[in-house]
Amino acid sequence: MSPAAQKHVVKKYSNRKLYDTRSRRYITLDDIARMVRAGEDVTVIQRDTGRDLTPIVLSQIVAREERQSSGNGHAHEEGAEGPVERGQALLDYLRRTISMPAELVSGQLGQARGDLEGVVEVAITQALKRLNIPTRRDIGRLNARLDALEARLGGKRPSRRPTARARTRKGAA
Repeated sequence: MSPAAQKHVVKKYSNRKLYDTRSRRYITLDDIARMVRAGEDVTVIQRDTGRDLTPIVLSQIVAREERQSSGNGHAHEEGAEGPVERGQALLDYLRRTISMPAELVSGQLGQARGDLEGVVEVAITQALKRLNIPTRRDIGRLNARLDALEARLGGKRPSRRPTARARTRKGAA
């Protein structure tokens, strides 16, 4: 992979410093804004937790540039289109960054649900075995065996003894 195609991973430290792992130097929000405008892929993560802070940092950049352009009362030297184009580039990048994780999360959620269902099924099966309770599969096998025996006997089922009724205690009130 060429260096231009590599992603910039920026680590944000608890003291608010930003460290670009690709260029191996500390950078500012302005540097991140320049990278985004140049079309480079940037991800900002919290160093301690690994949490993705990209949308938050890009929102800070957009808000800061908006304050700077409206606070001056006039446009920058490059003309009125400059701030609009820069803001549009940041907004486009922000939209791409926000929509991509949503697609990833939905796929991972489906996979996690399947994994969880498998784990629960195994746990229930093991618990039923420990308690010596037959599973639905065991009952199905027994029914199949009963049907086979019944067919061998010619459809005649031996009479079953009536079940004993529950005894009640005399004199209990």
